[in-house]
Amino acid sequence: MLKRILTLFTLAFFWTSPAVSLEVKESAYWLDQLSHEGFPEVHTRVPQDPLIVDLAAKGRAFGNQGGTLRTMITRAKDIRQMVVYGYARLVGYDDEYNIVPDLLRDIEIEDDRRYTLHLRRGHKWSDGSPFTSADFEYWWLHVANNEELSPNGPPDVMRLAGTIGRMSFPDELTVVLEWDAPNPRFLQLLAAARPPFIYRPSAYLKQFHVAFNDPDALAEAVRSRRVRSWAALHNKLDNMYKFDNPDLPTLQPWVAETRGQSSRKLFVRNAYYHRVDSNGVQLPYIDVVEMTVVGSGLVAAKSNAGESDLQARGLDFRDVSILKKGEADGGAYKTHLWGNGSASQIAIYPNLNFADPVWREVIRDVRFRRALSMGIDRRMINRALYFGLAQEGGMTALSRSPFFDAKNLNAWSNHDLAAANALLDEMGLTERTPSGLRMLPDGRPMEFVIETAGERQEVGNALAIVTDTWRDLGIKLVLRPLDRDILRNRVYAGVTMAAIWFGWDNGLPQTFTPPEYLAPMHQEFFAWPKWGQYMQTHGAAGEPIDMPEPQRLMDLWHAWEVTLDPDERGKIWSEMLGIHADQQYGIGILAEAPQPVVVADALRNVPETGKWAWEPGAHFGIHRMDEFFFTPESLKVKR
Repeated sequence: MLKRILTLFTLAFFWTSPAVSLEVKESAYWLDQLSHEGFPEVHTRVPQDPLIVDLAAKGRAFGNQGGTLRTMITRAKDIRQMVVYGYARLVGYDDEYNIVPDLLRDIEIEDDRRYTLHLRRGHKWSDGSPFTSADFEYWWLHVANNEELSPNGPPDVMRLAGTIGRMSFPDELTVVLEWDAPNPRFLQLLAAARPPFIYRPSAYLKQFHVAFNDPDALAEAVRSRRVRSWAALHNKLDNMYKFDNPDLPTLQPWVAETRGQSSRKLFVRNAYYHRVDSNGVQLPYIDVVEMTVVGSGLVAAKSNAGESDLQARGLDFRDVSILKKGEADGGAYKTHLWGNGSASQIAIYPNLNFADPVWREVIRDVRFRRALSMGIDRRMINRALYFGLAQEGGMTALSRSPFFDAKNLNAWSNHDLAAANALLDEMGLTERTPSGLRMLPDGRPMEFVIETAGERQEVGNALAIVTDTWRDLGIKLVLRPLDRDILRNRVYAGVTMAAIWFGWDNGLPQTFTPPEYLAPMHQEFFAWPKWGQYMQTHGAAGEPIDMPEPQRLMDLWHAWEVTLDPDERGKIWSEMLGIHADQQYGIGILAEAPQPVVVADALRNVPETGKWAWEPGAHFGIHRMDEFFFTPESLKVKR
């Protein structure tokens, strides 16, 4: 039996043993609350064995508490970014992308089949209720396995090769998860930007669950909330990720405070947060985060005007000039350029599950997808959009990944109109309209419609160049901007011919990174939404895979799941990346484009160089936003 214990004895983080004594200091933010009867002092609010952060070992400065950090979002629903940025997870990535415990004290792992989670003594939710194994038990028995709350059964995090894992609860600080086969992706799922919350604040949610309430009283609550059933009410209030219910207790560093419709959303420090610096100061350092909803076209201008203390979301490389001008004109901020961690900054996804049978047959022919890729002048796009600073080529692992292969980057990505036209001719698409457009087998002109969320000007600029070069292939590109949610729903329904989006979130995979996003596992990969639905719903929706190469990707993913051999996992990764490069399921254009990050001069501990990535790292999350702080001088001015 291979058994190991995952703990926090690293340079970046370490947890205290019961023998360690640390005097935790009270926050000035809560001094008024302490005068109210019932509000506990800090030594009873933090866990008995908190996560103690040695900032000196991390090369960071110790901070002071206080201040309000201003940032902007472009949609009200993006308050969920506070869960992403806060990055309080059972386990999370450290600065070196190792997975270490966070909310958990430690984990025992046996053969990647049995995971024993040890919770921190005295850890509490933001409302002061205990965080214990009862919160995992509530989720497992009364949410994940409740047919009304979870009609499809337990979520993907508990599934492995068609079987469902088991959870047990030996005592209030121990949770055991077991599978019949190795489940090496489990920790990566827990550390995700959008984690699978396998626990719930049971003390709060039980009041809305039929198993713990008088049915008549619960029915009255359902009527008063104007929902259809107790399950609908429970699901509406149980939004751990959406972060839109201020009454729902959380373990994040900041707690939602704003109720109702408002363009100004406030999040205040969590009095029960589990992380403390080695000087005894409870994190987060910053008292309040203020998120303001603004128009997407105003983020750069408002950042230039000094209306944000920390901003990356809503900014593109094209905004760098106006931001740098603001710095030169005396703006109290700096504009850092972080590397983008997506596998591609811009990628086109022809839909292999498109509802139109004629177009679907054309799109499924690999020669068509290769021709589209070779018809793109990446060099021109790079110079026009990024002054040549981006990496030109197809969608694959980035240059810093151990799986980077220049052959994959360059496969079918050279701008070669003659070769592209030859492939289309070889397909039999030789008939043309009087205007020179190629014709489909049924006589329709070849008008290739790409739908976009319309949120990034760089996408429109890139496709304007692609439009000209594809015209030389006899293909007319038609761009259709849509709302993001409408775009996704159309893709999932199979009525979108092609969509444009970022590449894979994780462009820096390691041997231990699950390659499931390279297989037809999820509808979110726009090239095969119906196959993804089929897998996600266990055959209840979507369509089964009916092409050999995607099926090979599925087989490889399942092979990765059951092997513990790092070398074998590396070989699987390489083969899957090779299939994608050859088949061009996602046609990448450019990667590693610089991401502007605006940081107020008074804000400290924000890295000058960092990685802006959804996975792994949760954008600001991996850089530990709870460790950012304002200088004492700046706090003299009300923030």
